[in-house]
Amino acid sequence: MTYCVGMCLDAGLVFLSDSRTNAGVDHINTFRKMHLFDRPEDRILVLMTAGNLAISQSVVNTLRERLESKRRMNFNKVPNLFEAAKHVGDCLREVHDRDAHYLKNLGVDFSASFLLGGQIKEEEPRLFNIYAAGNFIEATRETPYFQIGESKYGKPIIDRVITSGTSLNEAAKCALISMDSSIRSNLSVGMPLDLLIYERDALTVAHQVTINEDSAYFNQIRRLWGNRLREAFTELPEPDWENINLTAETLRQNPGASQKRRERD
Repeated sequence: MTYCVGMCLDAGLVFLSDSRTNAGVDHINTFRKMHLFDRPEDRILVLMTAGNLAISQSVVNTLRERLESKRRMNFNKVPNLFEAAKHVGDCLREVHDRDAHYLKNLGVDFSASFLLGGQIKEEEPRLFNIYAAGNFIEATRETPYFQIGESKYGKPIIDRVITSGTSLNEAAKCALISMDSSIRSNLSVGMPLDLLIYERDALTVAHQVTINEDSAYFNQIRRLWGNRLREAFTELPEPDWENINLTAETLRQNPGASQKRRERD
């Protein structure tokens, strides 16, 4: 399994992926889930993968092979990100047509999902979530991020923090905390991590780093996050079981209602 998150913000794009794959607790390997396709001063495309590794690798290799083709569509020829997402879907369907029947005979589901984001010159930065059937949806200002893989553990922090106006540094920090939550709660997500930050209209990568287990910064923020969560938890009021169903409106209208009820009882 894996965990990948992509964010499409006013300031640009943030991508983060882990690199763990496993076929059981005794068979764990490391494979990169983030793939960069770029043509300087013209386009930046970032593809992240989750699901069956053989399927996703076949799709990525097909995309790279197509780059050498003069006649067939490829990432260097697509006029916009929508067409790039369609191209990924087409390559995914090609792999499906070739392999799905044999996988089904062995009781293996055809499972793969992709996040594709970036910018092509003369166009806005965009982000797409591409499903196993080759269809896809696009991020919006109201929903500026997508996750694939083990998404449930890292989702709450992103929902509370990320908006379209979030800065790239804040978004990267939030993505790393969401990854930490996933790593802590699921053994199928693990280090090292790949982080890529793209600044709007730059048409070049601003930062691309691999974060290992000995990363001072990542260990610092995950430690601080854990400590602050415990501090916030201890500061929460204890439950008042006798008055737990009093509404906020009742308390606003009669601030002493809770105290009077306790005195009456």
